[in-house]
Amino acid sequence: MRPAAKFVMMAALCGSLAACAVPHKPAEVATPAHLTPATPSTRDLLKLPEPKGKVVVAVYGFRDQTGQYKPAPDSSFSTSVTQGAASMLVKALQDSGWFTPVERESLQELLTERRIVRALDGSQGENAPAIHIPALVPASILIDGGIVAYESNVRTGGLGARFLGVGLSTQYRMDQVTVGLRSVDIRTGRVLQTVSTTKTIFSYEVRPSVYKFVNFKDLLEIEAGVTSNEPTQLCVKEAIEAAVIHLTVEGLKDGNWRLKNEEDWYSPLVQTYLKESNSWAVTTLDAQALDQATVAAPSGQDTGAGTIVPTPTVDGVQGGPANSNP
Repeated sequence: MRPAAKFVMMAALCGSLAACAVPHKPAEVATPAHLTPATPSTRDLLKLPEPKGKVVVAVYGFRDQTGQYKPAPDSSFSTSVTQGAASMLVKALQDSGWFTPVERESLQELLTERRIVRALDGSQGENAPAIHIPALVPASILIDGGIVAYESNVRTGGLGARFLGVGLSTQYRMDQVTVGLRSVDIRTGRVLQTVSTTKTIFSYEVRPSVYKFVNFKDLLEIEAGVTSNEPTQLCVKEAIEAAVIHLTVEGLKDGNWRLKNEEDWYSPLVQTYLKESNSWAVTTLDAQALDQATVAAPSGQDTGAGTIVPTPTVDGVQGGPANSNP
């Protein structure tokens, strides 16, 4: 090989290596981040009537109990539902205005930080002011449960038509996610309320197409399509929020907590969720009779389960429940 050719090859190799070392411009963000959209259950959650006193609740976790993974080819060992449902539950409990959640999911980290503060208290010197850490607020109610079911392809279908090479087709699919939620009295371990909510996840596809000869040998072929899928995490969020509303209303019906204004028992929102609960629990004829009895019953009435009212406040937060029955 000639020296000139070798020089050209070496120059080309060095140039290619130098080009690889040039930093590339990072990809830009297409859209800005925004708050998670509100669901219909979120609006109902914010419209709940005021309680007589907030109840301190603890959430240790809200696990995915479905064991479902995304189907191939997009599985990559990813679960079908979110693994962070506990954060959604805590947010829903706060938004309801009826409960005061206390940190329990990261309890070990919280205790570690408190130990660090106590360790610093003894190493600041004799003249340093003492560091006082208030006691942790105890919970009166334990909120437990999880995502108990995820069913894929509960219902599928489609429709299509074509005329003279011009056609349109559509397909849809329905999945379901089910959430179970229960409240437990920490003094006795008795389960106070248990609710289960189901949310349908809807997906559809619309695909127009053209397959037509425009001339003797000229074929026009056009395909397009658009799909829309409900975000699974938003469906889980709505199911959790609906479960919190039903849990609150069921607690009112059983007398486990009370309204600030007794007349709010007859509010359309409370009565709507009461009727929904009754219609799913019993047959239609029994539900009508039970609805009449429920509407006439004042909130906070002792229904045999024992009326639970908040205890005196601890640092401005309502403490555990106290059974009014002896």
